[in-house]
Amino acid sequence: MNVIYTQNYRMKKLIALIDKVATSRATILLQGESGTGKELFSRYIHGKSARRNNKFYAINTAAVPENLLESELFGYEKGAFTGASQKKIGKFEMANGSTLLLDEISEMPLVLQAKILRVLQESEIERVGGTESIPVNVRLLAATNRNLGDLVKEGKFREDLYYRLNVIPVTIPPLRSRLDDINVLAPIFLEAICSQNGIDSKSIDDSAIQKLKKWTWPGNVRELRNILERSCLLSSHQNLCDNDIVIENFKESDPSDLTPGMTVSSAERILILKTLDYTNQNRTHAADLLGISVRTLRNKINEYKVDNESRVGA
Repeated sequence: MNVIYTQNYRMKKLIALIDKVATSRATILLQGESGTGKELFSRYIHGKSARRNNKFYAINTAAVPENLLESELFGYEKGAFTGASQKKIGKFEMANGSTLLLDEISEMPLVLQAKILRVLQESEIERVGGTESIPVNVRLLAATNRNLGDLVKEGKFREDLYYRLNVIPVTIPPLRSRLDDINVLAPIFLEAICSQNGIDSKSIDDSAIQKLKKWTWPGNVRELRNILERSCLLSSHQNLCDNDIVIENFKESDPSDLTPGMTVSSAERILILKTLDYTNQNRTHAADLLGISVRTLRNKINEYKVDNESRVGA
């Protein structure tokens, strides 16, 4: 079974939520930036479900050419098109009685979104070129690094499918908002890296951990593992220190931002403004990262008397 290692309060609450719904058939929408571990969470959900003894299936809908995606999902009958010399079973039939993750579902063409909706409503599919309805019992999970609600407003994602997918919404926080997890993840990743590369085990000291915590982690947990692998393989030391950690274009955060003695209100203001800058002034995204409602964020902005026209988008 996949294990999610964390000591972060928000992550623990998230796992507790998932544990409550994992045994159900409810569709779960996993949202989060690239590298936060959406597929790991999907496998964790599958491992906690009654379907755990069956194989877990996943498909990255953005990685499959649009003209092939329908066949990959639903399969096709012999003779359905030129080159279809024999019947092909698609992912939905393969995952019958199990779990199927549709990764990067935000990139799925609208015409296929309608077919996914039908699967959710009717629990049946039709192969390409076929006329027979085939019943399927699939626990569907969907993952995206984009805001589906915004895509619905833009007409790029079906609203009815969004609501069918968003039965249990799960938003995985980025690594920069749970830096305490680096203490847990770094030693685990190092152990795995050494084992996979056939080298003696290495440890990591506090100076290296502190350097890792000063990075912004645009690539999240995936980036953390990659940096640790690079640092581990390039260093001749058994105990990695800060000088062994190789991060391209590394720049420490400005120490003048948060200083001892600063009031909580001042620190909060800095955090909110930096988060708004990070999300290009997208209040919905910023509120999600901060773990507060959009209304609370709006009230905070008004409290700080921020110039809405110059700093904050509508």
